[in-house]
Amino acid sequence: MATDLEIARAATLQPIGTIAARAGVPADALIPYGKYKGKVDFGFIKAQATRPAGQLVLVTGISPTAAGEGKTTTTIGLGDALNALGTKTMICLREPSLGPCFGMKGGATGGGRAQVAPIDEINLHFTGDFHAITAANNLLAAMLDNHIYWGNALGIDERRISWRRAMDMNDRALRSTVASLGGVANGFPREDGFDITVASEVMAIFCLATGLDDLQARLGRIIVGSTRDGAAVTARDLKADGAMAALLRDALAPNLVQTLEGSPALVHGGPFANIAHGCNSVMATQLGLSLADVVVTEAGFGADLGAEKFLDIKCRSAGLAPGACVVVATVRALKMHGGVAKSALGTEDVAALRRGVVNLARHVENMQKFGLPVVVALNAFTTDTAAEIAAVREAMAALGTEAVHCTHWADGAAGAAELARAVLRRLTAGEARFAPIYPDAMPLAEKLRTIAREIYRAADVQIPAAVAAKLRRFEEQGFGHVPVCIAKTQYSFSADPTALGAPTGHVLPVREVRLSAGAGFVVAVCGDIMTMPGLPRRPAAESIGLDAEGGIEGLF
Repeated sequence: MATDLEIARAATLQPIGTIAARAGVPADALIPYGKYKGKVDFGFIKAQATRPAGQLVLVTGISPTAAGEGKTTTTIGLGDALNALGTKTMICLREPSLGPCFGMKGGATGGGRAQVAPIDEINLHFTGDFHAITAANNLLAAMLDNHIYWGNALGIDERRISWRRAMDMNDRALRSTVASLGGVANGFPREDGFDITVASEVMAIFCLATGLDDLQARLGRIIVGSTRDGAAVTARDLKADGAMAALLRDALAPNLVQTLEGSPALVHGGPFANIAHGCNSVMATQLGLSLADVVVTEAGFGADLGAEKFLDIKCRSAGLAPGACVVVATVRALKMHGGVAKSALGTEDVAALRRGVVNLARHVENMQKFGLPVVVALNAFTTDTAAEIAAVREAMAALGTEAVHCTHWADGAAGAAELARAVLRRLTAGEARFAPIYPDAMPLAEKLRTIAREIYRAADVQIPAAVAAKLRRFEEQGFGHVPVCIAKTQYSFSADPTALGAPTGHVLPVREVRLSAGAGFVVAVCGDIMTMPGLPRRPAAESIGLDAEGGIEGLF
């Protein structure tokens, strides 16, 4: 069987100008980055804002397992299938982070015959967006320390600095650091630390901004720390917002690429969903909606994380309203949730599947709580049996939805045609009644409690006194109306990554909260989750290298 890389290299890509024309982007609005990548000009995007919007389809998934689910692959396969059926469709994805590329997961451009390309360029430096975000983040950190060094006119309390540095790599050694060692010339020593770029507030702002003006305004609202009397100090106070916006100007233009079947795809922005809000940029989504009848987008990790944040944060911020939701699962992953070891997943086990399907059922129920019609995409593996597929379909029928067995990895658009028809039926029926899970006016602690109880099915939330005091202070500062972004393990509905299936009655422990004033939400860090991941025992980077012709091997 051919690998993803072999399939991608065998494909004949079309010039990016051809893809742009197919998407409805004129030649003078395309900024080429080589033969097969491009950005879309801001002037064209602004002109498109008055055009009628297409319908939005969200692709999400079950709680991820080592067995694999294929959410990005399904997003691409569904987009290709909709285009093949004659529905003009744009695909909107996040950009891959170097952290998982060199860590545990590998690349993030889909798989088999459902990939976006060029896969090596997209998975590595792409058009430089993440480097620009990292640079803007660290410019603010440098200007903060420089301001203190040159007299600290703003009276910043060095004990209450909240802004951290960033890099787009997994490096546990940088989670907690001490900066400015080495003497007077290097500044004043203080505790510091790094987050991975995809968890930076600059990334969140980048993905929620609606244009260059909004970008700079949001950057200016970033709170970097406080004075001794508790007054907030912002990036605008440090006069850093203009230079940060300048670094991000070109990056903010959405990136246009193609699938292996020639469907246009906007790949832009990339916050993680377990430690950030997990959605591609508002700029790309709104551009896609102005160009196509249907936009298919994905949100990271399981629906309890990426989809909840897509719906409660991104849709609320940008005024978006999805018309349907696709929840991706595999027979293998459901059996793992039912207690089967990875080594035994190739053997039929309907009983284990029925135990594990509760995870899928809860995700479906949760999406229905947002008023969304749901279709389940059962991403096919060769080991799936008719009895196992039937058991999933039976369980989903009891929830009023259908499970479609899809073979897009092997067959491309043709393998997702039935899924595309099911989604179109839901869109045509106009069943969606989208609403966020909590109102703006709800207190921050109650927003956390609502997500924990309604989405995670927890008994309650554990909020230490110091964290509760911080939440009250955020409300006193005028941020009580913002949504919350929960950072927790992606592997379970609980904060315990080993609690598979559909646990209930657990308590969600909130370790700390951070105010992202520019992005417009509060981050609640729960359990042992880290905003700077570490590399696994055997990182994927060990297998990556160049072949004799200079091609990249091992990334996929």
